[in-house]
Amino acid sequence: MPNKVKKRHLLDYSILIPYLILCIIGLIMVYSSTSYLLLANGSNPASSVINQSIFWVLSLIVIALLYKMKIGVLKNQRLIMAAIAVLTILLLIVLFFGEERNGAKGWLEIAGFSIQPAEYLKIIAIWYLSFTLSQRQMSVQKNFIATVKRPLLLVLALTVLVASLPDFGNATVIFLIIIVLLLASGVNYFYTLIVGVGGIIFSVITIWLINVTQGKLFPGRLQYIYHRFEIFQNPFSDELNNGHQMVNGYYAMFNGGLFGRGLGNSIQKKGFLQEAQTDFIYAIVVEELGVIMGILILALLMFMIARIILVGIRSKDPFNSLLCIGIGSMFLIQVFVNLGGITGIIPLTGITFPFLSQGGSSLLMLSICVGFVLNISADEKRKSLGIY
Repeated sequence: MPNKVKKRHLLDYSILIPYLILCIIGLIMVYSSTSYLLLANGSNPASSVINQSIFWVLSLIVIALLYKMKIGVLKNQRLIMAAIAVLTILLLIVLFFGEERNGAKGWLEIAGFSIQPAEYLKIIAIWYLSFTLSQRQMSVQKNFIATVKRPLLLVLALTVLVASLPDFGNATVIFLIIIVLLLASGVNYFYTLIVGVGGIIFSVITIWLINVTQGKLFPGRLQYIYHRFEIFQNPFSDELNNGHQMVNGYYAMFNGGLFGRGLGNSIQKKGFLQEAQTDFIYAIVVEELGVIMGILILALLMFMIARIILVGIRSKDPFNSLLCIGIGSMFLIQVFVNLGGITGIIPLTGITFPFLSQGGSSLLMLSICVGFVLNISADEKRKSLGIY
């Protein structure tokens, strides 16, 4: 009876359907936030959404392939190390020959498409650490530092490479993902306490040093980091310069009110809020669709994240568990960092809002994550039904 169940019958729609809805909303908002300026510049108003759509179609194909793949393939150490090697080469190419945007070298131009290798380090770091830690469950509990030292140094080295582009936003997200996976690996709760207290102390000291030295800790090329710390608490103190983005993000959300100005009727996207389609897309969503719709979209994303983490918690396989917890945590961290930046809770980082922001590399990376989770969810369901 159960042996005749096909894999498509095990598909987790509580993850797939929110993904599809969020991506469709994202395509609509990418068109809405870019078409006005593209048309004003004499370009095809649909060029940005066409580019994003191509990446989404590619993402759907990748999800289908990952879902069909046997879960054992994901545990192939040679495949994981090959992915790390390819990504390392791409990051080095970007570091020396990459296209510079807003002071950072993070993109490669291939056949008219921009690829951001740093985005893919997020899923590869989760994949590699999940595999490594799941293979060393007993030793993690007995000798944590010795067990995690080698894999941790490898991932941290790649994270430093991303930071040297410089791309401190993605480097910060990856660093936080590493911490979550280490704490979820079965380590003693004492280490969790150390990380929590140490993180608070480190953050306080860092902010204090930045304020006292007035950014002299950073060389000229990195002065923008100091300016972001300087203005995030009161962007109106430098409204026409460093605080410009945050201030206009506030105006966008204020303009939207409860029900929004209507789809396509944003004021701030008309040149006031630069690159509105990337890290400030949520501000445009609130301006056009309203606070209520913004909350509903956020709730849908939170539901999807909760389902992913729940799959991880319920998984009996340590690899499946760590991979899902890592992916769910990454989504949650990106949401917090993005919304924290545009609302002034934390400094701006340039991190995109999952599934809504323009960015082919980001969308493809997030879709790969969804493909991994759908495969793991089906694998766990198969085991619960006694199908092997």
